[in-house]
Amino acid sequence: MSTETEEDFSEPVLPGEGASDYERYLRTDELLALQKGPDEWVHPDELLFQTVHQSSELWLKLASSEIASATKHLEQGEVAAALRLLGRASDCMKVVNSVLDHLEHMSPWEYQAIRRVLGHGSGFDSPGFRSIRHVTPPLGQAFHALRREAGLTLAEVYVQAREHEELYQLAEHLIELDERITLWRIRHYKVVARVIGDKVVGTQGTPVEVLGQLISKNLYPELWEVRNELTALAKLED
Repeated sequence: MSTETEEDFSEPVLPGEGASDYERYLRTDELLALQKGPDEWVHPDELLFQTVHQSSELWLKLASSEIASATKHLEQGEVAAALRLLGRASDCMKVVNSVLDHLEHMSPWEYQAIRRVLGHGSGFDSPGFRSIRHVTPPLGQAFHALRREAGLTLAEVYVQAREHEELYQLAEHLIELDERITLWRIRHYKVVARVIGDKVVGTQGTPVEVLGQLISKNLYPELWEVRNELTALAKLED
């Protein structure tokens, strides 16, 4: 007869708070306590507002982590591993963009009640976005280091893409990430304009127009400019 004790899968085995291992691993008690409760709301849409922004910070945190890891791979010449992580980072930005849609379910008038309890809180203070701004320049530097090592100009990476497929794919992943971040800026500006207006001053004293001006900022302007160079080169061949 077997003396082994059958495992009780209904009981958690991980340390921590929570009725199940799912709750303990994800720390759901802490996570779900981070939002204001009904007795604290100045308006029920505060839950929507906090959920959108808190979840965005998580996705931005993940995107930043993937970009930083991808940069380390590039510095070690591991392009394929970097490409996989950069694809994840771009997908993170897609999610961040999509959750902004929910803010447009708020009434512009009713949002004014929420705005009064935000203090000087502003998207400019987003830790996630600050992190994105911190990790993206080294990524570009790592790409150009590999390009120079191959003895190629940026235009040649595209013209000779079949001979340098990984570098071409890397360039495209960088511009994809750049575009996703720009689209997020555009989306954020349009949401703010739709909710509070485009000729007002934000909670931090910054005119909403400033958000609009940031739309034209690119992380990797050389990747956009090379398109003009390639078009000019193609015309010379006609």
